[in-house]
Amino acid sequence: MIKTLDEKNLIHACQKLAKQDKNLNFIFETYGTPPLWKREATFAALLHIILEQQVSLASALSAFNKLRDKLNGEITPENVLALSDAEMKAAYFSRQKTVYARDLAAKILEGNLDLQNLGDLSDEQVKVELKQVKGIGDWTAGIYLLMALLRPDVMPKGDLALHIAWQRLNKLDARPNADEFLIIAERWQPLRAVAARLLWHFYLSVKKF
Repeated sequence: MIKTLDEKNLIHACQKLAKQDKNLNFIFETYGTPPLWKREATFAALLHIILEQQVSLASALSAFNKLRDKLNGEITPENVLALSDAEMKAAYFSRQKTVYARDLAAKILEGNLDLQNLGDLSDEQVKVELKQVKGIGDWTAGIYLLMALLRPDVMPKGDLALHIAWQRLNKLDARPNADEFLIIAERWQPLRAVAARLLWHFYLSVKKF
């Protein structure tokens, strides 16, 4: 039983899923092993994921880099809270994302959220802890579990790229909604996070052409 994913067991997990699912087998045989897409389990990484909500990855990265430059590479709760509204706006943070960033920073500084201890909790407990922060819902918590904590059986709810990938793979007229896709994903337990990586791999590989 895989507790956390790494470069080595990701390959074996992909092979296992490929034997069970023709769609995932097609992706694995055609495009190979997906990236691990590992992120650090830090305040900065979680803030970056919040920035990725409902915008392109490029736009989120632009804002994240702007903030990092402003803070001389030190993206900490203390430094973020020290910035004014104007400075956050100059870093391409919307008013809403500014509220989310400050609430996350405050929760950590007040001791209401301890990112270092999340690794000891179950997936559901991690979601409960993270969702106490304004702006963190199922998708953000799921991505943090999947990429930062490298949990093997997480399917981020409402990820549009995953829905589109499934639609294209199966040549469907319409893509599944968030709840429908979670039901579809049940077939990949206990390796839903691996299936997600394979589907992202397909989505990004096909998008290049």
